[in-house]
Amino acid sequence: MANLRGRFLKGVSLAVLFGLGAVPAAHAEYFERINSYPVYKTLPEGADKATETVAEIIYASKDGRTLAFTDSPGEAIVFVNAANPLNIQPMARVALGGEPTSVAVGDKAAYAGVNTSDDFINASGHLAVIALDGMGITATCDAKGQPDSVAISPDGKFLAIAIENERDEDLNDGVIPQMPAGHLAIFDLDENGAPTNCDAVRIVDMTGLAEVAPTDPEPEFVSINSKNQAVVTLQENNHIAIVDLASGDVVASFSAGTATAENVPVKKARMSDASGSTENVRREPDAVAWIDDERFVTANEGDYEGGSRGFTIWTAEGDVLFDSGNQMEHLGMSHGHYPAKRAHKKGTEPEGVAVGEFGGETLIFVNSERGNFVAVYKDTGGEPEFVQLLPTHVGPEGLLAIPNRDLFAVANEVDEDGVRAHVSLYQYGADTPSYPSIVSITDPEKGAPIGWGALSALAADPTDANRLYAVSDSFYDDARIYTLDISSKPAKISSYVTVTGFNQSKLDLEGISVARDGGFWLASEGHPENDRRHLLLKVGTDGAVQEEITLPQSLIDQAQRFSFEGVAEFEMDGQTLVAVAVQREWKDDPKGMTKLAIYNPAEKSWGFVHYPLDAPKSAAGGWVGLSEIVSLGKGRFAILERDNKGGEDAAIKQITTVSLEGVTPAAHGEELPVLEKAFKVDLLPAMAKGKGWVLDKPEGLTITADGRLILVTDNDGVDDAPGETQLIDLGPASRLN
Repeated sequence: MANLRGRFLKGVSLAVLFGLGAVPAAHAEYFERINSYPVYKTLPEGADKATETVAEIIYASKDGRTLAFTDSPGEAIVFVNAANPLNIQPMARVALGGEPTSVAVGDKAAYAGVNTSDDFINASGHLAVIALDGMGITATCDAKGQPDSVAISPDGKFLAIAIENERDEDLNDGVIPQMPAGHLAIFDLDENGAPTNCDAVRIVDMTGLAEVAPTDPEPEFVSINSKNQAVVTLQENNHIAIVDLASGDVVASFSAGTATAENVPVKKARMSDASGSTENVRREPDAVAWIDDERFVTANEGDYEGGSRGFTIWTAEGDVLFDSGNQMEHLGMSHGHYPAKRAHKKGTEPEGVAVGEFGGETLIFVNSERGNFVAVYKDTGGEPEFVQLLPTHVGPEGLLAIPNRDLFAVANEVDEDGVRAHVSLYQYGADTPSYPSIVSITDPEKGAPIGWGALSALAADPTDANRLYAVSDSFYDDARIYTLDISSKPAKISSYVTVTGFNQSKLDLEGISVARDGGFWLASEGHPENDRRHLLLKVGTDGAVQEEITLPQSLIDQAQRFSFEGVAEFEMDGQTLVAVAVQREWKDDPKGMTKLAIYNPAEKSWGFVHYPLDAPKSAAGGWVGLSEIVSLGKGRFAILERDNKGGEDAAIKQITTVSLEGVTPAAHGEELPVLEKAFKVDLLPAMAKGKGWVLDKPEGLTITADGRLILVTDNDGVDDAPGETQLIDLGPASRLN
């Protein structure tokens, strides 16, 4: 049955087109994150906290008070008590003797698909039935292959498992067919939730359905409606099937077809610009969820040949009712969540979907695995209405709507390089969304939002209290100066200029200050191993470099990687001077001391003073350094000092003040005077208000023309980082006096 029959609604909602954070509708209510629970807290007492733990697929008990999720490296299903969603508590870790791939929960039992395959040819796995009373395994049923997704019917009569028998990606470049073929496994459940056919699972043969590799179906995800029909995605085959669970018959089967996304990033470059389009790309859907008994939605993540970067709403007959086109891509761009390193592959990579009724409205949730966000849409029966974007932790995988408790849950699976896997909870009922704090408007020339991210410094316009400037760091190929309008919430990135005319391949902008005679001062962090120099730049308002200023060679010889991190023009003793903060100690610095470098433009000379760094306080160790410097007038400065830790390990995120009054900066090679610093503001409480992973990089600080103290965090371009950007109004700058 052709999947392109019927009405095809393709378009961009106003929220996406104009870079809005949400669509404020009458009586609109929103989700607010209320908790982020690290999975390592479910480890048994005495276990090493550093043990790898993940949360991948998540499900809830019928009352919504118990959550169960898969921990693949731990070979366990983890149960936690969420009766108080603000204070999640571990309950049990049930060992499975194999890799859990999915979990579903019924009235009396949880059901886990367990992969026990020795290799890609000898595929094996089983269904583990776990009693909710006592949480012991009561049955182990052979599924006749390697399981993937598990679903239980709403009436509790059937359990369906997508048996993928996944391919070897290193064999023949991962091209299928690769035997053995997958299938759908059906278990019939009695009134107690026990499989009545544990020893004789019903197998639904799915060969011969797809146009792509019909001999090797690879079912990926399954969802069941109230008519006991299972919709099954065959991702690698770019196909969808509907199965009647009572009879085991395939009642509908159709290609997932192709889709186009216009004005999206496609180049193999670190930018989130609308550099092209993806045309007629196979959807290759991953997750699927019924919206009602007649319609379902797929997340078109793609696999080895596809990935249309969006989601699609279908009828049970295979008609496309709506395709999101470029919306997920544009949401990532406008919210600073675009994974630019993935632009030439699958972009934001929508992977999971969930559906639930909240406030009398049916809501559709679609996650971006690489952009670390969930897009929330309201079902209208036609084109869905974008509601809000929810920030997640790194690698959102499983989504779960819990309408009876007004909760929504996300399982975030990445647990590496200091980032820990989390289960995040969001509560429905907020009058306004607190996230995002920054979005970009649409660039009229490109028909797409201004792409942005990795904001590493802030400066305030001295004549306009609602205008700020920010720069992006070396994550991106181009160095940019962004203009922010903070007159409304969220703040809007309204324009940018690209820095041009510098004498090296790339800049790493970490500081910006408005120059009194026009244009900007920029600080670019050097990196001896990457052929980047430590540069102070004077640039025009058009971004063109007017002057490159380097350090004395004797100091360059002492340089380390962690260098320029902030810049501030100031007046003192009738002279216009420029202060540059150096992040950490260099080879010639005493331990615990870093430099403030003072440049005199009139004399073209440098002087230096020492700044005493706090010692690391985190139990996880790490380092402490500077991220920003702001002039307070009369030779006084606010300094942004931080450690390099995030989450529960974050210990030092603070503002201090120092003064050059009575201090004479020394030339390099002379003994440097040591400044006295005063602690002023602990930033951790403000940064933790979002109830997510405490971000490790508060990077920009400025004071508006009307005296407000504004902070911004660096999201590292969503590269192994949550992707959130926090623009925080810290109140009157007078608190620094």
